[in-house]
Amino acid sequence: MARPARPVRLRTLTCATALAVALAAPAAWATTPSGASGTRSGTQASEATAASAVAAKPYMGYSTWSLESTNFPGYGGEKWLTESHVLQQADVLASKLKSHGYEYVNVDAGWNVDNGKNVADDYARPTADLKKFPHGMKYVGDYLHRKGLKFGLYLAVGLYMDYYNDGRTPIHNAPGCTTKDIVYPDLRKTSGWDNVSYQLNFASPCTTKYIQSIADELADWGVDFLKIDGVGPGSFQGDDAHNNVPDIQAWHTALQNTGRPIQFILSWSLSHNQADVWKANSNGWRVDTDVECYCDTLVTWNNSVKQRWNDVVQWIPDAGPGHWNNLDSLDVGVGAMDGINDVERQSYMTLWAIESAPLYIGDDLTRLDSYGLKLLTNDEVIAVDQAGHPAKPVSQDTPQQVWYARNPDGSYSVALFNLGSGYADVTANWSDLGISGKAAVRDLWSHKDLGSVGGSFTAELPPHGSRLLRLTPSSTGTHPGVPLAVHGTASTATSVSLAWDAVNSGTATTGYDVYANGTKAATVTGTSATVSGLSAATGYSFTVVAHDARGRVSAPSKAVAVTTPAAGGPVSYEAEAPGNTLSGNASIADCSACSGGKKVGNLGYGGSVAITDVTAPKDGTYLMKLDYTDGSSGRTVVVTAGGTSFQLPLPGTNDNNWGHPQSITVPVQLKAGTNTISFGNPSDYVSDVDRITL
Repeated sequence: MARPARPVRLRTLTCATALAVALAAPAAWATTPSGASGTRSGTQASEATAASAVAAKPYMGYSTWSLESTNFPGYGGEKWLTESHVLQQADVLASKLKSHGYEYVNVDAGWNVDNGKNVADDYARPTADLKKFPHGMKYVGDYLHRKGLKFGLYLAVGLYMDYYNDGRTPIHNAPGCTTKDIVYPDLRKTSGWDNVSYQLNFASPCTTKYIQSIADELADWGVDFLKIDGVGPGSFQGDDAHNNVPDIQAWHTALQNTGRPIQFILSWSLSHNQADVWKANSNGWRVDTDVECYCDTLVTWNNSVKQRWNDVVQWIPDAGPGHWNNLDSLDVGVGAMDGINDVERQSYMTLWAIESAPLYIGDDLTRLDSYGLKLLTNDEVIAVDQAGHPAKPVSQDTPQQVWYARNPDGSYSVALFNLGSGYADVTANWSDLGISGKAAVRDLWSHKDLGSVGGSFTAELPPHGSRLLRLTPSSTGTHPGVPLAVHGTASTATSVSLAWDAVNSGTATTGYDVYANGTKAATVTGTSATVSGLSAATGYSFTVVAHDARGRVSAPSKAVAVTTPAAGGPVSYEAEAPGNTLSGNASIADCSACSGGKKVGNLGYGGSVAITDVTAPKDGTYLMKLDYTDGSSGRTVVVTAGGTSFQLPLPGTNDNNWGHPQSITVPVQLKAGTNTISFGNPSDYVSDVDRITL
């Protein structure tokens, strides 16, 4: 059920205006995969190698959009984006930041706009507004290349409506083809804005020739980076008119055909349902709406920096060499403009770095303050980003969170975050990280060694504060590393399914042994297993041990407790069932794809649903499968079960489809007998709830 939403960024090519978007997000527990997978041909494998070469590491540089979108005095709008301003930023990038790895200068929306109209050459190919870029875009590219920098440009998906010209404009190097041939007869609009471009029709061979003609033009200008914006499914659109998968596939091929290595990035809020397509055809994707606030500063914490901690999680396994999760611009360089305090500026960059997200600055580089420059040029922090090992949260049950990435050398990159509104302790427990004994702790922001520490490390953090650490265990030994993130994914009365992360440290892992209450119950070569032959209504403690080809084994993983349901279980409970309690604005709505054809929506801000008469055979930790719908980037629900409440970020689809059920499995504590499990959030909107099964 769609509902009022938070401000989302709506980008036109003349100015920036604010729309609305609902955000919340992924959890660290098991989610049902939604993207289709397939085998890769030899050609696809070679293309993957080429993609890895052009984007072996997350890119670093500068983008113009934050300064275009702000209302800060002296900035904003189409008029700010000029050749002189771009080259001025490039000069600072080259002199102060290039030595630290920043090299891309990306010219965002508006370079091809003259007084609100998208301008083109005689073949419907975008060209510069010569009032703003009097020497043209090749001149800009040549200038950047002379400074050892790289040149990025922006386009919206589809055919700009201004280029259609009643279908009469010829297509370059495509005799007989005109703009009439490359769009649908009904001139259906596409992109996340619906007022910028027409959807391209790839049933016509003229259309791929059109895309190739633009790609060739960009290559001739020396473009090293291309961002395509408004892409669907995503950008909060998901119907057939907003299916831009054929566009992205055509662009991927056309850019390769130019023979020039051009990094290819997709925007915005891409749908994770098509993650395999994006990985096969691009070098990265925006996971969320714009980070900019479209206000008198560049960003604010609430709108929309903080949402990244939730919305990136479902994408973490997809990032790697050749394609990276893009969290948007890094606006931490000018305190007077950024709109956040110094503590938040550090946390902002800490998340970007530990997620191996592209680091592209959106501030006015001519005004960098000393603290901002210190943040942006901390080479130890940059090294975490460039290592390319995206971190994941240990848990998101509370605002105090530990995020970690285990590196191949056995060390760990660990971030402590306090996302709450008051001072709080945040503790990294060695048991969650598979560390036995002591570990050397180094603070990467302060460049200080903090000594050898055993068991855990705790820091008191201010609101929205962070620490970024490197942990180096005193000894890793000659055996595989410990399996991490072991969690339950499903249960029946006689079985429990588990999954975990592949071991990437120590000796080479060849398989895993799963233990139930201390007895070996399964041996597998992959990172999941189902343990069968269990007893109903019984509590179990599961651990996983990695082994190598010589039979050497890791220490056991952290134990995971699961109680199996009663005989005949698990049992499903519909959210809309009679007897449940709906509070506030919560209401039952039709949902043809949902179980029972119904769901409960309008949750959050006082709206809640309490599912009653949930029975458990004994006190214990049960696996609850939650079916829900969420067409936004995701929302956070507060779950209360067994007298205990925890926050649960739910991944969204980013396509405005509120009729497509998803599922997530999490552990809940239940008492023997009858229980009530409630879903709500007093301070935010919540996804629609279909049913629970446990």
